[in-house]
Amino acid sequence: MHLKAFLKRHSLLLLLGFPLACSQINQQQSNSPQAGSLTQLVDPYIGTSFHGHVFMGANVPFGAVQLGPTNMSQGWDWCSGYHYSDSTIVGFAHTHLSGTGIGDLGDILVMPTTGDVQLVRGSIKNPNSGYYSLFSHEEEKTRPGYYAVRLKRYNIQAELTTTQRVGFHQYTFPKADQASIIIDLKEGIGWDSPTETFIEQVNDTTLAGYRFSKGWANDQRVYFTAVFSKPIQKFESFQVHDTAATSPKPASKGTRIKGVARFKTKPGEKVKLKVGLSPVSTQNALANIQAELPHWDFNRVVREADASWNQELQKIRVETTDSAQLRTFYTALYHTMIAPSIFNDHNGDYRGTDKKVYPKASFTNLTTFSLWDTYRATHPLYTLLQANRVNDMVNSMLAIYQQQGKLPVWHLMGNETNTMVGYPALPVVADAIMKGFDGFDKNLAYEAMKATAMGNEFGLTWVKKQGFIPAEEEVESVAKGLEYAISDWCVALVAKHLGKEEDYRYFSQRGKNYQHYFDKETRFMRGRVSLTKWRTPFDPFKSEHRKDDYAEGNAWQYTWLVPQDVEGLVALMGGEKAFALKLDSLFVAEGDMGAEASNDITGLIGQYAHGNEPSHHITYLYPYVGQPWKTAQKVRHILQHMYTDKPDGIIGNEDVGQMSSWYIFSTLGFYPVNPANGAYVFGSPAVKQATLTLPSGKVLEISAPKNSPQNIYIQGITFNGKPYTKSYILHKDLINGGKLEFEMGSTPHPTWGVAKQAWPQSVPAQ
Repeated sequence: MHLKAFLKRHSLLLLLGFPLACSQINQQQSNSPQAGSLTQLVDPYIGTSFHGHVFMGANVPFGAVQLGPTNMSQGWDWCSGYHYSDSTIVGFAHTHLSGTGIGDLGDILVMPTTGDVQLVRGSIKNPNSGYYSLFSHEEEKTRPGYYAVRLKRYNIQAELTTTQRVGFHQYTFPKADQASIIIDLKEGIGWDSPTETFIEQVNDTTLAGYRFSKGWANDQRVYFTAVFSKPIQKFESFQVHDTAATSPKPASKGTRIKGVARFKTKPGEKVKLKVGLSPVSTQNALANIQAELPHWDFNRVVREADASWNQELQKIRVETTDSAQLRTFYTALYHTMIAPSIFNDHNGDYRGTDKKVYPKASFTNLTTFSLWDTYRATHPLYTLLQANRVNDMVNSMLAIYQQQGKLPVWHLMGNETNTMVGYPALPVVADAIMKGFDGFDKNLAYEAMKATAMGNEFGLTWVKKQGFIPAEEEVESVAKGLEYAISDWCVALVAKHLGKEEDYRYFSQRGKNYQHYFDKETRFMRGRVSLTKWRTPFDPFKSEHRKDDYAEGNAWQYTWLVPQDVEGLVALMGGEKAFALKLDSLFVAEGDMGAEASNDITGLIGQYAHGNEPSHHITYLYPYVGQPWKTAQKVRHILQHMYTDKPDGIIGNEDVGQMSSWYIFSTLGFYPVNPANGAYVFGSPAVKQATLTLPSGKVLEISAPKNSPQNIYIQGITFNGKPYTKSYILHKDLINGGKLEFEMGSTPHPTWGVAKQAWPQSVPAQ
């Protein structure tokens, strides 16, 4: 059905909504968070400076729309489109990434203006060469679900909020005979560039179109419908070039289309705009508006967005006298719920990896899977707090498998980017199966895991043939080989669970392939040319991104990437004492990593790099050799010095929730070293009290009444009133709720966690 015909048939809600907007346009209702709302503790500025790369703007938990400002500057620190150091805005785009090391998206950019404006972003040296505006943080307001800023150049107050699939704009204009709202389909973020764009006027209040682009995701397709709160006086669209020197040509379709909706405005007049997004069609985009936002009450949507965030944040209530710690904690929790993001319409329709439309899916299809990062802690956190969404995530991955023949690696907007190494969806799927999630087909899930592991790309042919990847045949051979071994162990785990003994034996052996990369002479994981020859020269400090045997790391960091068989790594190192000494040396070793490593490898303690994911489990390895107090020391140091409530308060790329998930787990006192074995290793709880509302409705109370900056060492634990002597705890016990109480002290306890029977196990007794 053509959108104009669709509008005729479904126009009643829009017509009813318009008088509502007129009657409310001057009401000054408060849209601040309610008293006691945990959203007041979230500071979206945290992570917008240094290399955090987090999203800034308005959205709802896991929503399809991330509506926020896009700065004029571009580059690595603008992967999200916004950096705290900037003072320019070229518009408000509806899609953004959060915390990635690659830039993309920035679709459907909206910019309000007054007067004659050039239809290009312009240049800093010549403000009149384009339409960008300056702004200041003093005139900027941000909190979950709401963003506001004054555009200095035009004296326009911009306010943004969203539903799941609709961006809602409210612009307060000055008196202007030439007020405009630009719909810019050319501009994107980072690598993104348009391949085909289209816009049309459907009626006097409605525009519709699409933006197809190529970037990190190779074939992105975003459809939109935009509905204005007042009639458009004049609409024009143009094919625009990069500079004002080339005059734009009237056009509705092309590679760089920009539309201009013109109005006259009175002093203080509010012009509102609803932009529905869809991966399928403009009709579905309009239907999303009608289903999610049939009215024009902006403040109501702000309150509803705040309530949706508060509902999620309330799942963990922490008590501490440190207000900065509260802001850091709840902002971290907020950052874990920006993605994966919805990638279907309100009626269930979505576009698959194969570009086919799948109507009325029975699950919520999701995208933005930063799996090399998030399989480590973010997805285990979801199994504690987001049970329904875990099923949706796995179903989305299984649909991707059916459409592209393997589970996702780094999936974005219906595209496989194959970014980073390994097949990191396998631990996520295995963890869901082993923890008893049943909202998906387990047999299909196992089929997908096995088929992915038996592929032939990225060195897998060598893995199947000889157990290791020759360094001269495949770049990042060690990183790939170690990641494959982790995931292969996960396949074995599920195979045993499902009674597939032959597969269990085969993949168990592959799970030990890490041994091929360990050089007993240097005691590092390193590149191997053959069974008898190592790659030379070898320097464990060097890390040249994507040019050697490691991925965003060096031998010091990758030597510990064996969470599936820590006991085996201990044996390779020469026993518990040698293992502990080598681990100690990691945190004090100093050397030159190479210039190209400086951006990705941050948060250094010796050669431990907290700013990048391969290191995240390492501080929790000490309990495996009976030295839990060293974990407490390292974890507390990282919590106190590498996470703050300032704009530069994340020590590296947020990576779509992983940096924050480490913080959440570690603050609560435990961490999933092995992402799929159903166990959490104790560290050092950093709050006096935490209450988790679990998916079942049960409550887990965590108590550490003597906790303080000095009392960082666990002296003993009771669980549900009984002494608990192990230095780890199982998910199946936590998920049943109860009370976990830590006795804390200022010196290491001489016996807690020391005896071998207390040590964590890679395959714990269930």
